[in-house]
Order: sequence, then structure tokens, then C-alpha cells
Amino acid sequence: MPDEDLDLFIKAYHFAEKHHRPQKRSSGEPYIIHPMNVAATLIKLKMDLQSIIGGLLHDVVEDCDVSEEEIQKLFGTEVLDIVVGCTKISKIKFKTKEESQAENFRKMVVAMAKDIRVIIVKLADRMHNMLTLQYVSKEKQVKKAQETLDIYVPLASRLGINSVKSELEDLCLRFLHPEVYYRLAEKVAMKKTDRESYIKDTVSVVQEKLSEYSVNSEVYGRPKHFYSIYKKMQNRGVDFDQIQDLLAFRIMVENITDCYKCLGVIHSSFTPVPGRFKDYIAIPKVNNYQSLHTTVIGPKAERIEIQIRTHEMHEIAETGVAAHWLYKEGKSPRNLKWVEELMEYNRDIKGSSEFMDVVKNDLDIGGIFVFTPTGDVKELRHGATPLDFAFAVHTDVGTRCVGAKVNGKMVPLKYRLKSGDTVEVLTSKNQTPSKDWLKIVKTSRARTKIKQHILKIEREKNREVGEELLEKALKEHGTNVKSLEKKKEFQKIYDQHNLKNIEELYLHLGAGRFSVAQILDAIPSIDFDKVTEEEKKRKEKRLESLTKKIQTSAKKSAHRDNAVVVDGLDDIMVRMGKCCNPIPGDPIVGFITRGRGITIHTHSCQRVHEIEETRKIEVHWNPAYAFRHPVNIRVITHDKPGILSRISNNIHSHSINIKSAIAKSLPDMKGSFLFEIEVKDYSEFLKVVSIIEAMEEVISVTRA
Repeated sequence: MPDEDLDLFIKAYHFAEKHHRPQKRSSGEPYIIHPMNVAATLIKLKMDLQSIIGGLLHDVVEDCDVSEEEIQKLFGTEVLDIVVGCTKISKIKFKTKEESQAENFRKMVVAMAKDIRVIIVKLADRMHNMLTLQYVSKEKQVKKAQETLDIYVPLASRLGINSVKSELEDLCLRFLHPEVYYRLAEKVAMKKTDRESYIKDTVSVVQEKLSEYSVNSEVYGRPKHFYSIYKKMQNRGVDFDQIQDLLAFRIMVENITDCYKCLGVIHSSFTPVPGRFKDYIAIPKVNNYQSLHTTVIGPKAERIEIQIRTHEMHEIAETGVAAHWLYKEGKSPRNLKWVEELMEYNRDIKGSSEFMDVVKNDLDIGGIFVFTPTGDVKELRHGATPLDFAFAVHTDVGTRCVGAKVNGKMVPLKYRLKSGDTVEVLTSKNQTPSKDWLKIVKTSRARTKIKQHILKIEREKNREVGEELLEKALKEHGTNVKSLEKKKEFQKIYDQHNLKNIEELYLHLGAGRFSVAQILDAIPSIDFDKVTEEEKKRKEKRLESLTKKIQTSAKKSAHRDNAVVVDGLDDIMVRMGKCCNPIPGDPIVGFITRGRGITIHTHSCQRVHEIEETRKIEVHWNPAYAFRHPVNIRVITHDKPGILSRISNNIHSHSINIKSAIAKSLPDMKGSFLFEIEVKDYSEFLKVVSIIEAMEEVISVTRA
């Protein structure tokens, strides 16, 4: 840092050393050793001077009673913001460990959105704490290691700081699974001489091959990190001796053209392992990581993994976001898109534990790459569905999604996408999300947006129910909301339940958090003392009946997205029996199906007599449901040319959609046709039947 004010750095060191002088670490060494190591990690990451000074001073406000004003006066506003950001993350104590961890995590994300350097300092802080974890109790070791694996490792990964991520993972393994860690260390050490000799020989062979093609490169080899080996053992269910690709080689070249030239040389010199090539240069990871990855059969038939990248890509791979200070003239990259998304979750989600689950899920960047119809790339997590893709494109596209085409073919919304898929989302302005979607989606963004939409609809319903209920109840007492609001007669109930206004009162009443009777009791102008006991009971009974009626009515309208309303059960999944395809107007019966909600059959369906009586449940058609239902019609005709066309035209002329048609010839010069049509209800079905029966060639029309 030739152009920086190093006097300020030296001043910060003396300031930290002076204030930490009375303190000792768990290891017994002077406390100043810790901030010095934090600053050293930040120097290795090539951070700016403000971050390094922030690392030296990150504990002085919290542990040494140094005022924020003093830090600002001596070291400036930027350093103060970093120190305060680090302090706020760990300052507040909570009732439970889980609550504390979740709330700290939330604070970390908020601090990160303000200045990402706060998190990089916290990562450096955690790195040194993990390196000296052996000096604390076993219980604390496990707790810190698990927290590091759950929170700090994914953050380091998402920030692209692989050097920190890999070291933290190995340290976590050492304290969470010491028996595995030390066994791996022993096994790797046993083969050290052979491995070093193999690396040296392979590096020499690779460099020789690249030199033949005039590729200027640097080649390195190393054993993989312990945690990486451990994950391979876990995923494959094998022992250490069965893991073949224990070595990783890295080739660094001058430019992108040389990266691909180098890949060609490697693949022509060694046998590539099928399915083990990844191009993160053409499609970088969301943390800006770029590299070519390939696995080949190297010398002595050993599997080796090779990464090919430019020097600049390597800098970004090792230091991640920190590398921006190298390439962007020292400016902090504040507006990272995914940090903005995290802040959006922070606004939308109330509980810290739920927020932590959502963000941890979102930090998992290993995933798939899919394309929009225009060729844009979206990265989604493994197992993602077209519904996840729709919400990744835009919230409105997600909420109105009715179907999707993958590579030009229609697929169900629960279809699992694969890398390379091209996805086209089909939307309808009448579509709204349902709770069933929460079982389909895998990404945090989709889940959060669906919950938000459902909550909004539920709140509106509760508000409407509450308003109707209160107005009708007050009418019984000869008054109304408007006149009572004018006289401020709701103030007592507002105070009792900590409500701000009449809208909140409606919401609470509609949600059933308190009753109409409680509100009426709190209104001064409604005097129950003057009413006889008998009259009071009569009014209470009427109120009860009114409440039940309004809530039942609201419940039915809330089910307008279901063709069938299931009595006594809210938001249950309903499916039609394929054996009988019920349509509105058919007498129906519902059966509880294990793990699949309620299945609806017609009363005349043969399956009805085979199902246990105990599984039967009362159901009825929903008059508010306005969608069309599929039904099969079998038509037997005299076999005459053009008959299929004439039947189809007759059906279409009455605006009835034909989903499919199967035609075949029968003996005795007869034709058999099976039509799947869409009808609104039973009366429309009968109308279609009568249209077809009126044709002179038709022998019979039956429901199939």
C-alpha cells in the first residue's frame, strides 16, 4: 500500500494494544494477538486500509469501553462504521441459543447491506477464533464450530472468499468430527512422499504438453482439503481408501483464449472423465467465481481434478468480494444484487429463525443453470421447479404462473429442472398462488413471495369479515361504526388490545382474536345494565348465530379456488377421482386419501363401495368456482367418411373445448370415438350430449 497513510495504521495498533493490555485470551496470551491476526487475514485478502484498521479495533468498543466518538475523531467515519457494525452483530443477548444465533445472523445481513466490509472483518475474526478453539471447553468448541459451518462458511462461499471458506471447513471438521479429521490427517500423511512425487511428475508432464502448444502457464498441484474429502466420503458412502480423486491441479494462464486452448491440450493428452466438465467462465457462479473444471485420468491411471483460470480469476476465486478493491480502485462493492435480495427477505419475514432458515437456504449456491426463451441464464438450486424459475424472473410472473414449457414441451409445475433446460412460463391474470405451491418450490425467494401473497389475501379476508361482523352487530344496538368513531368510543378497546385504528380492529375481529361481545362491552354508549337478562341472552344468541353465518360464508368464498368445499377443513388439497371424473352438478362424496388430501367421487362410482366408510367426509360443489372441468364422452356411430370432423365441428360451434379425441373402427361398419371435453357443469355436459345425439349418424352417447 505505497500510497496509504501507514502512520494511521501504526496509530491504530498502539491504540488497540493500549486498551486491550489488561486482557488475556483463553490461551493465556495477550489479547492484542487476536486483533493482530484478524488484521493479518485482512491484509492477505488485500483489503483496504479502513478494513484492516477496523480489524485491529473491532473489539475496542465492545470490550474496552472506548466511545464511538473517540474512534470517529481518531480514525474517521468509515472505520467507525466497520467497528460499530461488528459490535452490533454480537452485542445483544437473547433468551435461547437458537434465538441468539438467528438474531445475530439477521444483524449480520443488515450490517452487510450497509457495508460488506463489516462481514469480511467478522469472517477474519471468526477465522482466528477457530484457529484457537482448542483453548475453550468441549461444549463451546462444538457450538462455535457448528455455528461457523451453518453461517460463516456459507457467507464466505457466497462472497467467493474460497481461501477462508476452505480453512474454516477444515477447522469445523476438526472440532465437530475429530475422529474423522485425525484419521484423514494420518492417512494423508502416510502417503505424503508418494503424493509429493506424483504431484511433481504430473506438473512436469502438464507443463511440457502446454509448452508444445506455446501456452504460457503456471501449474500447481495440491492434496484436496480434508472437508472436501470428508464430503466425498459422505456423499458416496465410501471409505477414504475408495476415494480416487484426492489431488487437485490448477493451471493459470494470461487470458480467456488460453484457458480454452489449455483445456483442449489437457483433453487431448489425458482421457477426460465423462460428466465431470464444468464451464464457469461462460456461465460464472453467482459469487462471480470463474474457472474451467475438468477431471481426467492422469499419469499412473490416477483421477485428477484440474482447474484452469486466468490470474485475475484466481485472485477473485481466492479473495472473492475482497478482490473488488483490487480491480475497482478501492471502492467498496455495496450494491451486490443478492445482498439486496437478503434485505428484501429482512423486510418481508418477521421471525428471526425463519429468516435464518430462508437465508441459509439461499446462500447454498451449488445449483443448476437454466435459460429463459431469450437466452438469459438463471442460476437455481438443485431440485428447483418451473415455479422457482418463474419467481426468479419476476414476482408477478411467479404469482400468475399456470404452467410451463421446458425445451418446448409442457411439464407439470413440480417438474425438476436440469442444467441447460430452456424454460418458458405460461401465465394467466386470473391466477393466484395457493398453499400447495409451498410444497413444490425449493428456493427461498419463491417461498417468501408465496407466503407473502397468501398472507395478504388472508388479511384482506379477515378485514372484510371483521367489518361486516361489527357493522351488523352494532345495527342490532341501533348504532354504526361511523358515528361511534366520531365520538371516539372505540378508544377503550384500542387501549386494551394495543390497536392503532379501526382497520386493525377489523383485522383482529375477523381473525377471531377477540369476540364481538368484547367490543360491545367496551363501548360506553352501549349499556347492558339497562337490558333484562332474557333480552341480553337473546342478543348474545343472535350475535353468535351472526358470527357463525358470516364466518361460514367467508370460508366458502375463501375456497373459490377449489371446485369442491370440504366441510370443517380449511385449505385442504382436493383432487378429482380419475375413475369417474366428477363435474359440478354430479352428486359427490369425498374420501380422505392418505398423504394426498381429499379425493372426490360421484355417488354412482364403483370405487365408492370399495372404500371404508370411516374415510368418508362431507363435501359439496363450490358455486364460486368458475373454471372448466374435464369429462369423457364415448360416441358410437355408423362408420361414414368425415363423421369425426362433423362431431368435432358441432361441439366447437357451441364454444366447448375438446382436449383430445381418439377414433377407431368397430366390426359391423361402426365407429367408436372417445372425446375429452371441458365443461362448466353437469347442465353443460347434458347440452353437449343432446347436440351429438341429434346427429343422424350417431347410435349412442355415454359418459366414459
